[in-house]
This record gives sequence, structure tokens and C-alpha cells, in this order.
Amino acid sequence: MSATINLRDFYPSEYKSDYFIEVSEEVAAELIADKRYEKAYQRRTFYNRAHYSLDVEDGIEASALACNIANPEFLLAMKERYCGLCRALNSLPEIQGRRIDAYFFGNKTQAEIAAVEGVCEEAVRKSISKGIAAMKKYFQNIEKGGWVLPCKSHGI
Repeated sequence: MSATINLRDFYPSEYKSDYFIEVSEEVAAELIADKRYEKAYQRRTFYNRAHYSLDVEDGIEASALACNIANPEFLLAMKERYCGLCRALNSLPEIQGRRIDAYFFGNKTQAEIAAVEGVCEEAVRKSISKGIAAMKKYFQNIEKGGWVLPCKSHGI
């Protein structure tokens, strides 16, 4: 026995128009079950607000962001937030910026950063804390209509 499926239903990014093929009943059943599982996963993610998790290793944030790719306003807002973060990092002294980048974006521990730089862990901890405080002041200054540094990573 065989079933007719529309590949557009299962691969909308690949097939922009209807494309029907004959597959076995088992394959059709697996495709339908996988589609149901994916929908249930998306509902659970939304219901549990899992896309707000700070754990980036499981890919939840990436899948939540992928749902909003078609929204140009959302993409523009995300780029502006990213550029704001780059500007705030660029406003820091080089050592603080490097340590914050390694700690938050490079997933390095404070002990690893201290070992690489040949300093004590306490110096790294204080530097990161002071850098975060300086970034907060930077963002507060922007909210008040203060100065803005160029975003070096995007040439803005």
C-alpha cells in the first residue's frame, strides 16, 4: 500500500508550491507523527516560556528565534540590541571587554580566564563586575539621550 503526501506540508522552506509523491504507509505515518511531535514541542516551548531560558546549549532560544524570522521588525530590533551590546562592550577598557567577552560569550570560567592571562581569579571577577556596572551605566546614559559609540563589528 502507498499514500500520497505533499512535501510542501513537511518541508515548507524547501518547497514553495505543492509537490505530491507516493510513499509507503509507514513512511507517511512517520512523517505525520514527526509533524505532530514538532507542533507539540512548539506548544510546550511557548506554554512553558522555554524560549526565555538562559541555557543556550539546548537550542531552545534558536528555535524560538527561528519562528520570528519572517518578522522584519523583530529582526531589526534584534540587530539593534546586538549593536547596542557591541557598543557597550566597545566602551569598556580592553581588558574588561576581553574578559566579559570570554566569560559570557566564550563560555570560559573565571578560573580559565585567570590562568590564560596569568592573573588571580579575584582580579578577573572584579574586572567582570566593574565591566558589567560600566555597561549598565552606558545603557542608562543612552536611555537619557546621551552619547553613542559606533558599532565596530557592523560599521555602524
